[in-house]
Amino acid sequence: MRGRIIDGAAVAHRVRDEIAARVMELKTQGITPGLAVVIVGENPASQIYVRNKVRTAQALGLLSEMVALPTTVTQAELLATIARLNGAAEIHGFLVQMPLPAHLWPAEITHAIDPRKDVDGFHRENVGALVLNEPGLRPCTPSGVMRLLAEAGIPVRGAHAVVIGRSNIVGKPMAMLLLHAGATVTICHSQTKNLGDIARQADILVAAVGIANFVTRDMVKPGAAVIDVGINRGADGKLCGDVDFERVREVAGAITPVPGGVGPMTVAMLISNAVTAAAATAATGTQH
Repeated sequence: MRGRIIDGAAVAHRVRDEIAARVMELKTQGITPGLAVVIVGENPASQIYVRNKVRTAQALGLLSEMVALPTTVTQAELLATIARLNGAAEIHGFLVQMPLPAHLWPAEITHAIDPRKDVDGFHRENVGALVLNEPGLRPCTPSGVMRLLAEAGIPVRGAHAVVIGRSNIVGKPMAMLLLHAGATVTICHSQTKNLGDIARQADILVAAVGIANFVTRDMVKPGAAVIDVGINRGADGKLCGDVDFERVREVAGAITPVPGGVGPMTVAMLISNAVTAAAATAATGTQH
């Protein structure tokens, strides 16, 4: 048996079509959704990610702005930039691209963002809303995974989902979304004993550890859906995920590739969050 591939690029394309339609509708109400991305320094990977986000947003009809700051920017200067964007009527959502230079304090920066404009979904107010299953902006990668599962017709309600990784960005919010969707959720991490035994119980296995080929064939129950969130650089220089794709595909029922799986969904859901924030403005008739 070879598991079917869950094509994240194809699903992301459908999401982008939906976004474009939502943007057109908002423009008829006099609102052009605005997204800003703040980048500090010259990290090559970050620059690629930011350009991709900005270009995709522009292609979908959003006003999109990149705010580039030097590596030497101070905490106070960055906070002043955030305050400006919080008050900018034309910007409905924004983020500060991570990682940041070591002299900056990410937590203070994250929580300085107006939660209504927090398109990453990392502000403590949005995190609380996620835990309580109340309205709010959701973290992009976990939201993208949920959309992939739905598009692939993989039942979540009643399933046993195992999430490997407990980061605030992916692991924890992923577990919350799966729990709210009716799954029984187990979170595994670096201190988990008998991790392989637990992983083999999963109907849905989500790998988010950042270690190339961490999930091996013997860790996967036959027929399970395997979602690979990892993006790593292999010894051959090529991108690979946290899952040993070719071997695991031999037993999985469905599997996401790297690249072309979860990655395209993250950007799509980010822009979707910006449009959602803009729609909230339309609903209330006020600017943030």
